[in-house]
Order: sequence, then structure tokens, then C-alpha cells
Amino acid sequence: AKKSSGYDSRKEHRRANELRLMQRAGLITNLREQVSYELIPTQRGADGKVLERACDYIADFVYTDKDGKTVVEDTKGVKTKEYIIKRKLMLHVHGIRIVEK
Repeated sequence: AKKSSGYDSRKEHRRANELRLMQRAGLITNLREQVSYELIPTQRGADGKVLERACDYIADFVYTDKDGKTVVEDTKGVKTKEYIIKRKLMLHVHGIRIVEK
């Protein structure tokens, strides 16, 4: 994917513009970008030293739809194995089903 105007891809940049227009039209509210969700907390040994850093999922977009439901959205070109695992963890840990665009 080619970076575009600070976004990871042209597809993500286009979607950001669409969502901004939807927010201006009142179709969605509370649009946020690059929202982090902790999937696995930091793991520490008995001595308090970090053994494993936390594992986070960073959503491309989070917004509230017209029905008041929070939508977590990811703009994907290719679904990597890492993304698929994080998508499953989001559902398991937070009960959030990611909308893929």
C-alpha cells in the first residue's frame, strides 16, 4: 500500500474523507482515528521486570452511527495473519466486531 496524506494507504485516506463528510451531514458523530485497544496486558515477572509488552490493536476509525452504536472500522487491502488474530482477540476480549471496509 502506498502512503497518502499521512494515511497508510490511499484507500484509508479516501475512507477518512468519506467519514468526515458523513459526520458533517449528521449521519455519524464522534469520529476518531487511530484508536488503541489493549488486547493483552503487559506481562511482568516476579521481580516486576517486563517479560512481554502489551499487545494492542489500533483501529483506523471509531465513530457513533445514527442508531447510537459505536462502530470500530478497519480499512484493509490485505488481511494479514497478525490482523486476523487481533480481530479475533477484539471480539473475545472487548466483544467488538470490527467492520472491514
